[in-house]
Amino acid sequence: MRNQWYTSKWAVISLHVIAWLFWFSLPTLIPMLFHRDSDQGPRPSWDHVFNWTNLAVNGCWVVFFYLNADFLIPKFFNKRKTWQYVSILVGLGAFLVVLVSLIFQLGHPHKVVVFRRESLFSVLPFIFLWSVSSAYRIISDNVKMNQLIKDRENENLKTELSFLRSQVSPHFLFNVLNNMVALARLKSDKLEPSLIKLSGLMRYMLYESDEEKVPLSKEIEYVSSYIDLQKLRYGKDMQINVNMDGQGEYHLIEPMLLIPFIENAFKHGTGMIRQPEIDISLEVNKGVLDFRVNNKYNGESAEIKDKTSGIGLNNVIRRLNLLYDKKHILTIDKENGWFKISLQLKLQ
Repeated sequence: MRNQWYTSKWAVISLHVIAWLFWFSLPTLIPMLFHRDSDQGPRPSWDHVFNWTNLAVNGCWVVFFYLNADFLIPKFFNKRKTWQYVSILVGLGAFLVVLVSLIFQLGHPHKVVVFRRESLFSVLPFIFLWSVSSAYRIISDNVKMNQLIKDRENENLKTELSFLRSQVSPHFLFNVLNNMVALARLKSDKLEPSLIKLSGLMRYMLYESDEEKVPLSKEIEYVSSYIDLQKLRYGKDMQINVNMDGQGEYHLIEPMLLIPFIENAFKHGTGMIRQPEIDISLEVNKGVLDFRVNNKYNGESAEIKDKTSGIGLNNVIRRLNLLYDKKHILTIDKENGWFKISLQLKLQ
């Protein structure tokens, strides 16, 4: 989903720069409104805007604005540390009042500085900028939250349709069922466990995928059943190496998050490849999932196979960015005829 123009980085920076230029210019703009006629006295000069006293005072207000918006509110107010936030705000306000008075006194050494009057001139900007920075933070957070909710809603609709239509390709099911028919004719002992695995696969797709989070053990069980059925499909024509160690770990994960990587490996790791091989590994260490899928591939046939069914890597990358944001590292490499995927994911 495309963001609105006013939420883009360049627009936000431009609006901030314009607002601060206007604020810095107020000491000159306000007198100009009341001294339009030259007979009423000397015209205000723009040199006052660049006076070091004005720059220093306004620099204090700039620091306070972003300190409140980007640090105090997120770290204290949003975490319901209200009394701490109020205490820091009062202390910071007193400090700024004294600091601004001292800057004014240093900038005008020949004038008698009345502390009460200067304090009044400092308190009003403090209250105004606190109100504006707080409103800015609240509005900014609401915009981001609404955007995230919309993105997640759209993504859920897309992934739901993808799950129902093409998560396990019809070609895969067709070949598995044909292999089961052959096992039935041979009265093989492999028929019953194969049917159980296929039943578990379909049950997980229909019911478990509706959950927001599932235990990692169930996701691994689903992936293992998928791989076992693929082994049944290809037999000795493909070398499939699997090492998954995470059953004993109780963590939660987004359902059907790992299967697109494996489906992609089988889709691109077969056909027109000499001695096809797929390596799959999974382990959990201190709450971090390390998942790797490597497969031999043929670059000439990859583009054709990308047009076939399957959720694809773009979809799962989008899901990772939305659901795990900064809690994952995904690397995809192609080297020496191997397609390599590495995913490190911080689990709940």
